[in-house]
Amino acid sequence: MTNAIYAIGDIHGQLSQLERVLGLIEKDGGRDAQIVFLGDYTDRGPKSRDVLDVLIEGRDAQRNWTFLKGNHDRMFEWFLESPLRHDPFLMVELYWLHPRLGGDTTLVSYGVDASGRRREKDVHRDSLEAIPKKHIAFLNELKLSHAVEDLMFVHAGIRPDVALDAQIEEDLLWIRQEFHDHLGSHPKLIIHGHTPVDAATHYGNRVNLDTGAGYGKPLTAAVFEGGQCWQLTDRGRVLLDQEAQ
Repeated sequence: MTNAIYAIGDIHGQLSQLERVLGLIEKDGGRDAQIVFLGDYTDRGPKSRDVLDVLIEGRDAQRNWTFLKGNHDRMFEWFLESPLRHDPFLMVELYWLHPRLGGDTTLVSYGVDASGRRREKDVHRDSLEAIPKKHIAFLNELKLSHAVEDLMFVHAGIRPDVALDAQIEEDLLWIRQEFHDHLGSHPKLIIHGHTPVDAATHYGNRVNLDTGAGYGKPLTAAVFEGGQCWQLTDRGRVLLDQEAQ
């Protein structure tokens, strides 16, 4: 492809990091730059509500932004249903409010006490009262994938050897090992997050942009143009070379 398209990895409630990479993108591509957000906007970080406010403000201003759904976004979305739903993909001992997943921190950003001493039904009731309807609508409207020419953007990855238009939601939001272990080509270069890595990495058939912002590490933005991929830094573009497999 020839037109530049930007992507931002998993944000996880890190407002200052989001503002930083949006600044890098605007410096590189201008205010009208096309951006794909790879999902996981909330949980773990302290500013989930503010992150959603920024994204919704950009959408309402008709910025050229595309928002994908991550597994954490679906957990948040399902918690806000009546009756609430737990994601069946989670292990039995985990649930969205567990500190390991960070839903409790997300609700704190809305002023909701989600501590373990409270009953889940009470937390659910308070959440529905505290969380703006536009935030709930935003979560409901997130896309599962976005494809342009030779690139496909998803949150977690795809199931190898399954047609791109036949991929299922569970894999797009949750897949890991089967996708990571596949060394063959895909119909398009897959741009994803979901699984934290130490640095943005180009594996030849996929590019992982989740660099652990949910654990206090820097958020990553990248730009794809002319068949190449660069990470955006304070010094400008840094080419992401393909790792040897």
